[in-house]
Amino acid sequence: MDKKQKSPDYIFESSWEVCNKVGGIYTVLSTRAKTLQEMLQDRIVFIGPDFWKEAESPYFQEDKSLFAEWQWEAKEQGVNIRVGRWTVPGNPIAVLVDFHPYFERKNEIYGWLWENFQVDSLHAYGDYDEASMFSYAAALVVESFYHHYLDESKKVIYHANEWMCGLGALYLNKKLPQVATIFTTHATSIGRSIAGNQKPLYDYLFAYNGDQMAGELNMQSKHSIEKQTAHHVDCFTTVSDITARECVELLDKPVDVVLPNGFDNSFVPKAAAFTRKRNLARRKMLDVANALLGEKLDDDTLIVSTSGRYEFRNKGIDVFIEAMNRLLRNRDLKKKVLAFIVVPGWVGEPRQDLKDRLDSKQQFDTPLEVPQVTHWLHNMGHDNVLNMMKFYDMHNRHEDNVKVIFLPCYLDGKDGILNLTYYDVVLGNDLCIYPSYYEPWGYTPLEAVAFKVPCITTDLAGFGLWANKTFGHAGEIEDGVKVVHRTDYNYSEVADIIKDTVAHYSALTPKQIESCRKNAEALSKKALWSEFIKYYNVAYDIALQRAEQRMAEKND
Repeated sequence: MDKKQKSPDYIFESSWEVCNKVGGIYTVLSTRAKTLQEMLQDRIVFIGPDFWKEAESPYFQEDKSLFAEWQWEAKEQGVNIRVGRWTVPGNPIAVLVDFHPYFERKNEIYGWLWENFQVDSLHAYGDYDEASMFSYAAALVVESFYHHYLDESKKVIYHANEWMCGLGALYLNKKLPQVATIFTTHATSIGRSIAGNQKPLYDYLFAYNGDQMAGELNMQSKHSIEKQTAHHVDCFTTVSDITARECVELLDKPVDVVLPNGFDNSFVPKAAAFTRKRNLARRKMLDVANALLGEKLDDDTLIVSTSGRYEFRNKGIDVFIEAMNRLLRNRDLKKKVLAFIVVPGWVGEPRQDLKDRLDSKQQFDTPLEVPQVTHWLHNMGHDNVLNMMKFYDMHNRHEDNVKVIFLPCYLDGKDGILNLTYYDVVLGNDLCIYPSYYEPWGYTPLEAVAFKVPCITTDLAGFGLWANKTFGHAGEIEDGVKVVHRTDYNYSEVADIIKDTVAHYSALTPKQIESCRKNAEALSKKALWSEFIKYYNVAYDIALQRAEQRMAEKND
């Protein structure tokens, strides 16, 4: 750390995803925790929502002796908390807070927010109230802790993630002005909404008015809290250069610093264990495919996949299917391709007929009915993936060299068919494909390369842009990451490039493949938290300087 940089004595970081595994932000915070814990030794405190109450949480270990005196005092003040450790590398302190008691004061809190910061909560619906009450409760946790243990001699930071935690940052700005505030938007709510509503985001970004679009897309309240937080905190940040452009145009506020998402690779298996796990994953994926399709696909099959949240257009699932459909008629393809779409859908139950075949350990030469899906869905007739495959007449016929299988569940090792965790499945792939249209950062390609799996992504993903910058040119598959240029309108071209890249990869020699895999792993090492934490140190410095300035002006 730079000698002149101010560094915090305490950091409180709040997010809806602390000890609550929902999406990418969980990965950001849980993998960064170890690095911060090493820096601050128990002076980093994560604050999350308490959903578990008395139940056992898989992500949280309660410890009643931690800050015991304050725990008692907070309860006296009506702040219902549980203190313990987040069960991730580094085992940082976590405080889970029950936010439900604040619902009865909701209107009073929103009134205060309007009077002080002109945040419009009138149009709230969906998760807005829940997130806001949690955010308010998280701020009360910090206020209570501060008054119990800390004073102005300590440099304290409050770091709020996403619009869901904006209210708390604004509250502390007003009530504890000596605390420096940082706000990170991991994706602007309005940008995600424009993209998700099939509107062209990038070509027209300069022309969109965030407030106007919020009205049109019924996003006024989320947009309002996000925008006002961005304008009022001491340091406003986001995760990539591409989202930084969105912030300028849609929130009318340039970011102070970009904080790229790093990675902790301590759970990537080493040497012999790596090979053993990879072989096991491949065998299981091929077994499931053979049982479902009535095929005899062997280990020479090229296994590819896409994964992530079920955002059909934003994550590029549509382009993935398009590319696989075109690959069916590609003469340059040198191997059979088994393509998995690993995206949690509205899953019903694992297919009994498929389980029976897998249990029998026999070989079958006829496919099961609907040989495109491993689990029954509640909405078979209205599922985007199945409908697009049906539209293209992709029925995984015996003569097809490309077979596409939808694995529509969250891979926790207990799905009933594959029974592998997500990381174990990634490990078994030859190539991962993430043709995102809207992707502020993109953990999926970073995770793939950490497991030595080369991948294809786009330059509309923060990770793709970062990879290009790191390479000094547009990434090619030989670099470990192929970065496809994607715009609002070149969908067909992107599908063609993916098709050609997979065909090209299928013709590489074992030596060339080994080189691609080595380069993928080498790139992932440049994205470790040990490399990226320096950007956070800059953010901490900016926030502390501004808070100090504010207090000096106040005391003059």
